[in-house]
Amino acid sequence: MAAPRAASQRRLPAPHWPRLLLPLLLPLLLSEQSWGLGHSAELAFTVEPSDDVVVPGQPVVLDCGVEGTPPVRITWRKNGVELPESTNSTLLANGSLMILHFRLEQGGSSSDEGDYECVAQNHFGLVVSRKARIQAATMSDFHVHPQATMGEEGGVARFQCQIHGLPKPLITWEKNRVPIDTDNERYTLLPKGVLQITGLRAEDSGIFHCVASNIASVRISHGARLTVSGSGSGAYKEPAILVGPENLTLTVHQTAVLECVATGNPRPIVSWSRLDGRPIGVEGIQVLGTGNLIISDVTVQHSGVYVCAANRPGTRVRRTAQGRLVVQAPAEFVQHPQSISRPAGTTAMFTCQAQGEPPPHVTWLKNGQVLGPGGHVRLKNNNSTLTISGIGPEDEAIYQCVAENSAGSSQASASLTVLWAEGLPGPPRNVRAVSVSSTEVRVSWSEPLINTKEIIGYVLHIRKAADPPELEYQEAVSKSTLQHVVSDLEPSTPYSFYIKAYTPRGASSASIPTLASTLGEAPAPPPLSVRVLGSSSLQLLWEPWPRLTQHEGGFKLFYRPASKASFTGPILLPGTVSSYNLSQLDPTAVYEVKLLAYNQHGDGNATVRFVSLRGASERTALSPPCDCRKEEAANQTSTTGIVIGIHIGVTCIIFCVLFLLFGQRGRVLFCKDVENQLSPPQGPRSQRDPGILALNGAGRGERGQLGCDGKLVDVKELEQLFPPAGVAGQLGPRPMQDTAASTPCEETQLSMLPLQGFSLLEGRTTEALTPCTGPMASLTPQDGGPGLLSEGPAAWPA
Repeated sequence: MAAPRAASQRRLPAPHWPRLLLPLLLPLLLSEQSWGLGHSAELAFTVEPSDDVVVPGQPVVLDCGVEGTPPVRITWRKNGVELPESTNSTLLANGSLMILHFRLEQGGSSSDEGDYECVAQNHFGLVVSRKARIQAATMSDFHVHPQATMGEEGGVARFQCQIHGLPKPLITWEKNRVPIDTDNERYTLLPKGVLQITGLRAEDSGIFHCVASNIASVRISHGARLTVSGSGSGAYKEPAILVGPENLTLTVHQTAVLECVATGNPRPIVSWSRLDGRPIGVEGIQVLGTGNLIISDVTVQHSGVYVCAANRPGTRVRRTAQGRLVVQAPAEFVQHPQSISRPAGTTAMFTCQAQGEPPPHVTWLKNGQVLGPGGHVRLKNNNSTLTISGIGPEDEAIYQCVAENSAGSSQASASLTVLWAEGLPGPPRNVRAVSVSSTEVRVSWSEPLINTKEIIGYVLHIRKAADPPELEYQEAVSKSTLQHVVSDLEPSTPYSFYIKAYTPRGASSASIPTLASTLGEAPAPPPLSVRVLGSSSLQLLWEPWPRLTQHEGGFKLFYRPASKASFTGPILLPGTVSSYNLSQLDPTAVYEVKLLAYNQHGDGNATVRFVSLRGASERTALSPPCDCRKEEAANQTSTTGIVIGIHIGVTCIIFCVLFLLFGQRGRVLFCKDVENQLSPPQGPRSQRDPGILALNGAGRGERGQLGCDGKLVDVKELEQLFPPAGVAGQLGPRPMQDTAASTPCEETQLSMLPLQGFSLLEGRTTEALTPCTGPMASLTPQDGGPGLLSEGPAAWPA
C-alpha cells in the first residue's frame, strides 16, 4: 500500500527551545501512545521522512510511521548504511529519528548531511522508506550585484541581484536604506531578485540595495544608483524587448516567473502566447507589472515554450522573445503492487506502474535488498512487472516497488505468502542426467522421502543452460517410472533439468537442478552448388556454418577429373567461408567436386557434384568475348536510331492528319461547258448548279474519273482532258440545257490527283477552291440529291 506523503521534519528554529522543551518532549515522544505504530496484517509506512534543510547546531526530527503486526523493529540507514546508535541521535518510540545537534563535517567528525531511510521489519519481512535528503542551511555571497542605471522620466529602470542559498533566499529591496513600498504599482519585485520600475519619476532617483535572507544568514548587496533625467523628446521609438523570459526548470506546485520588459514610444503593448498554439489559461495566471507572466502552482501541463510579444499600438510592428518552461513531477504510483498468496510451485506476479516527469525508473526490493532478474525471477515492461516462477518458502518476503526520478522518489510494498497444503510430497531426490546421443538425454530420479502415496505424476522442466527461465518447457512423466528420455535436443549443448512431484493437492517443491550436455556429432552434408565461370574455372557456393569454428571445425574440399582415380585435396576452409573458386582446369574434362564439414567429432558426409566444362568451352569459341566499348557504341547507336525513328513516326502522323483534313474538302471544277468533249447527263437534275464537277475515286477495280457531266470517264480520256503537266487551257462556251445562263471559264489550274482510294467526304466548296468565276453550289444534299460520294461506283440521281 502507498504511504501518504506528509511534512516529515520538524525544525525548532529558536536556539534556546531545545534545552527548554527537550525534557518535556522526550517523555511524550518515547511514550507507548505514539501515533506512528498501528496494527495491520502486514507491514507498511503511514508516514515517511521528507527532504529538509537544517541550521547547523539545531535539532531536527525525521518522522517515520509504521503499521503492521507486532513486534515491529525500526532502524535507520544513512547513505545506505545502518545508522549506529550515538549520543547525538535518538530513535523515538514511534520510529522517528531525532538528531539533537545537526553537525557539519569539522575536525574529522562526520557530517549529519546525507540521505536517510527508515527501515521496518516484522515476521512478514522488511520494508524501506523513501530517501530523505537532509542538507545544511547555507548562504553564499552575491555573485551578481545591482548596477547603476539612468533613465528618462516615463521610462523603465531595472535592477537585478543573484545569490545562492539553502533554503532559497528571500529577496527584498531597499532605497536609501529604507525598504521599498511594495504597494507602489510602479515597483515590481520578482522572486528571482529583479526590481522593475516603470513610469520613472524624478523622486525615484536614489541608491538601491538588494537584501537576501534565509534561516542561515542575511546579506546586503552593494548599492546601485538610479538617475532619472528630464522627460524624453517624445520622438517615435521602435518597440524593443530589454529583457525576455529565461529558460526555467521547476517542480510541480512551484511558481514560475517569466519576465518581459519592453520599451518604445508610444509604449508597446506586451502580450503572451505559447509557441505550440495552446491556450495559456487563466487559473493561477497573472501579469505582474507591465508584462511579467506569473504562473502559480505549476503542473506538467504548463511545460512549453512561452513567447513574449511587444506590439506598437495600432500597428502590426512587433518584437518577440521566448523562453522554455520545464516542469518536473516526482514519481507517483498509478498502480500499486498488491499482496498475494500463492500455492508453492506456482507463479507469483506483482505489477507496479508509476508516472512522473521525467519518466521514473523502477527498481524492486526484496526485504530491503535490490532484486534483479535471474533464476526464476523475471522483470518485464520496463521493470513494471515482477514475475517469480516456481515459488517456494524462500520467496516469502515483502517486495517493494521503488520509482525514482530527478524530482523525487516514491515506494510501495506488497507481500508474498507461499501456501503449503498438508500432505504434499517432498522434492524428488537424486536427480541425474546422462547424455544418450547427440539429441537425447536420460533423466532419472528417486521418489520423495515423504507423502509419496498420492503422487499422480511428475513434471520435468527443461531449458538450455544459456537461456532465460521464460524459455523453459515441461514434459509430463507417469508416476510408474522414475526416468525419462528427453529427445529433440541440439548436439553439443548443455541443458538444465529439474523435476516436481504432483498430487491432487498440488505440486512439491522443485528438485535440485542438474546439468547435462548432449553428445557431439559430425556435421551434416553441406548444400553445395557449382557455377561455371569460364572454360577453365568453377565457383563453388554453400552456406557458412559459424558453429563449426566454435567446435574446432570447418570444411574440406576435394576435386578431380572424373577419369582420374585420386583427388586433389583436402583444401581446408574455415566454417565462416561460403565460396571457393577453382581455376586452371582442363576445358575438355568432366570434374567431380566433393565438399564435407568436420568438427572435433570427425568428418561429416560429403556432398558430391559432377560438372562438365566442355559446353562452356564451345560457347566461348562460338561467342568470343565481347568488346564492351563496341557494345557501348552499339547501344548508343541503337538509342540514337530509336530517337530518330520516333521523330520520323511523329512527322508521318502529322502529315497523315493534315492530309485527311484537306482531303475532306472536295476538289470542284466549275465549268459551264466543255465543247465537243462531254455530253450533258440525261434525266432530271437536282437543284445543284450544272456547272459543278465532282471528282471521286472510281469503284474498286475500276480505273475511271468523273467528268463535268457526272459520267465515268476513262483514265486516258482524263489525261487528254487534263494533261499530266497541268497545262492550263481555255475552255470555250457551251450552251447548257437548263435555264441557267452559261458562264465561260476564264482560267483553270489543273493538277493530277491520285485516283485510287480518294474520297470526297464533305461536299463543301469555298471561294479559295474555286478556280474559275461563276455561280457556286454546295454539295450538301438538296431535294434528296446525294451530297456524299462514297468509294465505289458513282451514285447519281435518277
